[in-house]
Amino acid sequence: MYGATENAILASCLAEGNTVINNAAREPEIIDLQNFLNKMGAKIKGAGSSHIQIEGVKQLKDVSYNIMPDRIETGTFLCLAAINRANILIQNADANHITPVIDKLEEMGCNLKINKNNIEIKVPKKLKAVDIKTMPYPGFPTDMQSIFVSLLSTVKGTSVVVENIFENRYRYVQELIRMGAKITVEGKTAIIKGVKKLYGAKVKATDLRGGAALVLAASMSKGTTKIDNIEYILRGYENFLIKLQKLGMDIKMIRG
Repeated sequence: MYGATENAILASCLAEGNTVINNAAREPEIIDLQNFLNKMGAKIKGAGSSHIQIEGVKQLKDVSYNIMPDRIETGTFLCLAAINRANILIQNADANHITPVIDKLEEMGCNLKINKNNIEIKVPKKLKAVDIKTMPYPGFPTDMQSIFVSLLSTVKGTSVVVENIFENRYRYVQELIRMGAKITVEGKTAIIKGVKKLYGAKVKATDLRGGAALVLAASMSKGTTKIDNIEYILRGYENFLIKLQKLGMDIKMIRG
């Protein structure tokens, strides 16, 4: 979990002496954090590898810094296009951060055009079933697992997804089943048999990415879907509803 590596880095920046983090997470966010903190005056090296060294400093300075694009948000919107068999252009995206996601979408039959700062996806009417195994970075990200299960539930054929990172990450599956998905969970494996259509239902988000998976399913379902516990979703996606509305999705938030 790269949050643990980030916390260790933050705690070490102003600590006296040298700190070494072994078995460190290698996600792009770790590199971005190192670059940000070094610009503030920290002395960190090795981010992106499993071995990070931090030399403590007495203080940090104010800086202006542009953070990296959100790779999971990029993957989510690519899958939103795929589940709706649509074409979209995502700006301010770095394809190098989501290579396994792009590889799986292309394996499914999507056509992706990658430029320096944007990704364009064109999706055919028929997609192919694929198998996925989540792995630590640079493998397939666990945060995209539920998003792909939602997508694959609409793809003809049988797909198999294996979750190798977190336990209990299939809690959202029962909610997709309420919408007509055919998914069987056996331990860390989900077996998805694609259906022609999903249907609106009253469901609840069980976590951040599982909630986003329900939004994707709702976007192409017949009828109206009501999703409870949306605070999970809003925690991880900035201006999510506004972006979905700009893409033509009929979605609104009901308070109270």
